Amino acid sequence: MSLLIRAEQALSTHFEQAAGTGAPPRLVAAMRHAVFSGGARIRPQLCMAVATACGDDAPELTNAAAVALELMHCASLVHDDMPAFDNADTRRGRPTVHKAFSEPLALLAGDGLIVMAYRVLLQAGAPNPDRLIRLMDNMTTGVGLPNGIVAGQAWECETSADLGQYQRAKTGALFVSATCAGALSCGAEPEPWAHLGNYLGEAYQVADDIRDVIADAATLGKPAGQDALHARPSSAQALGLEGAIAHFDHLIDQAASSIPPCSCRDMLRQLVQLEAERLVPKALCDGYFKSHPEVATRRVSAPH
Repeated sequence: MSLLIRAEQALSTHFEQAAGTGAPPRLVAAMRHAVFSGGARIRPQLCMAVATACGDDAPELTNAAAVALELMHCASLVHDDMPAFDNADTRRGRPTVHKAFSEPLALLAGDGLIVMAYRVLLQAGAPNPDRLIRLMDNMTTGVGLPNGIVAGQAWECETSADLGQYQRAKTGALFVSATCAGALSCGAEPEPWAHLGNYLGEAYQVADDIRDVIADAATLGKPAGQDALHARPSSAQALGLEGAIAHFDHLIDQAASSIPPCSCRDMLRQLVQLEAERLVPKALCDGYFKSHPEVATRRVSAPH
């Protein structure tokens, strides 16, 4: 079974179990709309891949940890898209939750997914209380203060922000939690896997900054040009487009090199490289530079 299929099946199973019966149907529909919308599932895949490398002796706990993190991620997207933040009409090529179901239901759907994440992890972790406690701490670190995704979103509300701190919080933190959760679900120490999550998380945010410049809304599945519109910190603005692309390439190389020795090292490296090409396709970059000859096509070195 591929990691993606495993992630999708686990999400479907745990979502239905946690939603139960008798809840307001439009709220459940809004939550389902947010979760089952064609996401790449890279965070749960990373969690499951690291667990496989560490023995995966409690696969149901691994699945729950992976699902909980993806539910948190989906909740953050629901809130990020709302009028108070990006006011986005589309996400992954479909209407955003607040456009499809109303702002009140979008707010509640995001809240419901956050609570559901804890419920999924608590129910699966009961047989392994020591692992559960560490997984709960790991998840709250990736989501909350001072450096989780909530803090990352809040940096957009400040008059100024350090670009690196902003990116590590908004995107990187949940990637670190994903790789560490894979180890923790097996009772292994998470520290050797934190670097992989850190490099990949930063690469994802840099890729998002690049794509916001060079891709159109149809390609992104969401509005383009949002960083400039909302005056948000951006690698493309800080480093220039060529510098941002060079920095992305460097982060991907670091991510692949950071994978600890294990029987699944080649599989993990392949996952990293496939994600790199999916995030910043060479053809997309070449097409942009070709249609914008005023932008130099040489990839310069970015600060490391």
